[in-house]
Amino acid sequence: MANTALILTLEWFLNPDHLPFIAGIYTGAYQDAGLDITMIEPTEHYDGFAALQTGEIDLHVNEPIHLFEHHFEDLKALGCFFVTDGGVMMKQSSMDKLHQNQPIRITTPSANAITNKIGFEILRRYAAQKDLVLEHDKVEFVETDFQHLHHLQHGDAHGDFDGAWLCFYNFEGIEANHLGLSYTFIDQNLSPYPNFSALELMTTHSTFAKKQEAIQQFVKVSEKMTQLCVDDAVRAREIYYGYTNETPSALMDNIINDTLKRLIAAIEPNNERWSALREMLTELDIAAISDAHYEKLWQ
Repeated sequence: MANTALILTLEWFLNPDHLPFIAGIYTGAYQDAGLDITMIEPTEHYDGFAALQTGEIDLHVNEPIHLFEHHFEDLKALGCFFVTDGGVMMKQSSMDKLHQNQPIRITTPSANAITNKIGFEILRRYAAQKDLVLEHDKVEFVETDFQHLHHLQHGDAHGDFDGAWLCFYNFEGIEANHLGLSYTFIDQNLSPYPNFSALELMTTHSTFAKKQEAIQQFVKVSEKMTQLCVDDAVRAREIYYGYTNETPSALMDNIINDTLKRLIAAIEPNNERWSALREMLTELDIAAISDAHYEKLWQ
């Protein structure tokens, strides 16, 4: 009997956050379970939502914030498999500028109205709890790329950067430590906002109805692969380097080791996990979905 084919589209470039899926493909575990998995890196961050809606793909991975921002009625969340600390990394030398409401420049891979609003809100809430006022026109978000640490160290043609937005601690925090940089990582532990630096696995209700057995098997195998990696960091690193053909390095070893602590073995829908995030996005007038549509996400 032929294996069932499933197409999985990632949110960005392949990285250690995706280790459960990498391990499932590399070890042959998906094949042994009767699945042929094709894993795709997208051209754009939100490509997977459009492809899910048209039925071009079966599964997609993205941050939970986009469950709301790119919601459509048929969307179905399968569960969160990775949670890290995320936020704005500020140079320690620029923290006085932030505290004194002086102009600051922030590098980010995506400077648009929504991401800028959220990045500013994180900084504003951080300042407010210190009884400081941060004015919107004092924070400039500059679109660059994912080389956060490079831009923080070298700036651009218009000057230095004070911080970087859309940072994950298991990447930028670990790299900053590796480089010996002095910084303050303004995440949900320092600023009162609901953490959304995580990855959700999703499909559609229509696709699930057609391929329920295969998708449930995919989730089951992915959970086993998560546990395999978490239990054996040496094996996890071997799998990652073997699949990607990336040259091993001390930095990537550290990133993988930190990422393993953030993987979630039980992948299951949870309608409570992102309720506070939903409230914040409604408050900021970024995205609002009805109670009925919210509950349907997790059915």
